[in-house]
Formats: sequence, structure tokens, C-alpha cells
Amino acid sequence: MEKIDLLLWDDAAVAAAATVEVPGLLSATVSVAADLAGAPLLMGHGALLRGSASYWVDSVDVWPQLVEQAPGDAYLVTESVPQAVADGTLLTHFTWFPKPERLTEEEFFHGWHMIHTPSSARLHPLRKGYVRDAVARTLTPGSPPVRAIVSEFFDEDVYLDPKRLFGSSEELMATVEELPLYADQADIASCPLRRTPLTPGP
Repeated sequence: MEKIDLLLWDDAAVAAAATVEVPGLLSATVSVAADLAGAPLLMGHGALLRGSASYWVDSVDVWPQLVEQAPGDAYLVTESVPQAVADGTLLTHFTWFPKPERLTEEEFFHGWHMIHTPSSARLHPLRKGYVRDAVARTLTPGSPPVRAIVSEFFDEDVYLDPKRLFGSSEELMATVEELPLYADQADIASCPLRRTPLTPGP
């Protein structure tokens, strides 16, 4: 069983992503751009993203069929869930970024997983879930070399209130200082999305 993430850049692709049909499709989640006025943490190409999709499939070999039906940038990923996602209607803070060339694989994953992951929980004490996808392979030719795709989940009123979204000023400064250990700020993209879990038909 493998997981494929798609970054979707137009509304037609997002709509199509919800109805894809490929052999061995086990489950799918499609998320749509929230388009929130005054959304915090809107970074890089986040303003251009119209949605994302995640598919659990029996085999990665079906990726060309996925992209044919829902055009976008496709990545084979490994999923970790450092914080289980709570039940209810939650907003997704969606982030993606490449590995800086100056970092080795070991340095990148140490900084991202071992340093930033626990720090992010302190930065967002009211967060209600954290799903961390590490890109194992870029599937679509010409797509950006993304290495990290992250979904953090919040109640919408918390997300829109900086005083509740972030922890102390000390924690915020600590995350800024540790950023070079896993990413370059200029290459980070993020935006709010709304997720729609789907169950494939027979």
C-alpha cells in the first residue's frame, strides 16, 4: 500500500480529484483552498494552490492515471502522524517545501523530524492534528523537487486568531531560529485548505 499526494493548481482539477477511478484505490482525501480573508501564514505559492489530494493505493503504478484525470504535481510519500487528527470539522494549514541543497539527507530529516516537529507542537498548543509526509519520489516530470508536505489541523476560529494560533513569543522565536536546520524561508509555501474525506466506490 502506498500514498500519493497531488498538488492541484486549478478548480477543475480539484473537482476531478474527488471522482478519480483507478485500480486498487483504497481511500482518498481531497482538500479545497479555503480562500480566507486575512489568512495567516499564507506563504510562497500557497496563494496559487487551489487544492490537494491524497490517495492510498495498492500500487504506485497507477499514478499516470491519477494525473490524467486530475492534473497536478504528483509525489509518492511516506506518511507519519506525530499528532492524531481530532474528530470534527477542522481547517488544514497545508505546507510544502524542498530540501535545501546545503543540507545532507541526515541533516534535513534530523532538523525537520527531531527538532522542528516537537517545537511545532509548542508553537501551536491548540493544534488538533499533524500529518507529516516525506516525499520519496517526484512522479510527474518537471514538478518542483518537494521533499516535505505537511498538514496541520485547527479549529477555524483558532487559526484566524494569532493570539490563539501561536504559543509564547519565545516559542515563535525558537522556531524562527531553527528554520535553517530543515528549510529556507523563501522556498516554503503554505495556505489554508478544507478537507473532504472520500470513500471510493466498488
